[in-house]
Formats: sequence, C-alpha cells, structure tokens
Amino acid sequence: MNFGGLDAHWWWLLAAALLALVELIAPGIFSIWIAAAAAATGLAVMAFGLPFAFQLALFALLAMAAVYAGRHWYDRNPVDSADPMLNDRTARLVGQTVTVVDAIRGGQGRVKVGDGVWTARGPDAEEGARVRVTGAEGSCLRVEPERLLEG
Repeated sequence: MNFGGLDAHWWWLLAAALLALVELIAPGIFSIWIAAAAAATGLAVMAFGLPFAFQLALFALLAMAAVYAGRHWYDRNPVDSADPMLNDRTARLVGQTVTVVDAIRGGQGRVKVGDGVWTARGPDAEEGARVRVTGAEGSCLRVEPERLLEG
C-alpha cells in the first residue's frame, strides 16, 4: 500500500520517530512506548505487507502491550530523585518550627508557615507559641510543642 508516495511501513517508522521526539521534548508521558509499537508495526508491515485494517489492529495491540510493559518496568525500576519530596509540600515541612497564629484549642488551630497560614492539629498552644511540625494529614499539619521535642 502506498500513501503520498511512501510505502505504509515508512509512515509507521516516521510516526515512531515523531513520537520518540515528543518523548524527548516532554519526557515521562509514555510516548516512547507508543513509538516502539509504531516502529514494530512498521517493521511488520515491511516484512509481511499487511493490509491496512490489520496494521491498525496490530498497532493498537502493540501499543497497549508496550504501555503495560513500560508501566511495569517503571514500577520495578523507580527513578531516583535528587529531591524525593519535590511534589509533597507537607512532607517537606516535617521537622520545621512554626508559629501558632490562631491558638490551638481542642486540638485544632492555625500556624504560620513561610508567608502562608495552615490548619494545625495538636496539643493546646497559645497564639505566638513555637511548635514543630511532626506530620501531616492532607493539608492539615500535625504539631507538637517545640519544648517536648528538644529533650
């Protein structure tokens, strides 16, 4: 089959190259695995001269298999990060000392973190008290009085 002066296998191989380029520009979106499926489809078309409907079906199956295999590979081989808490702001706050801005009464109040104010849970503390972040539940920080953690 010939489209626009090129045999079908060249279109599949061109699609594979473009998808690989997309992966280089925007990494982490699995287009490399789709590119592998397009390349395998192009090679199969070159070797066996498959009809177009079969090409599409083969590409769909190979793309699903490639994405599944890629996902499985990434799960088994996680990429180490220089900053593993990059997207977990609350985890980054653990250990920091913050100031109570709305007294903690009945286990809940508000604390100042940087230029923002966060909901906090912990033992009662007066406004202005210094507390240390010990954990988080969603966007609510768990705190303890600073003096309890120094000893």
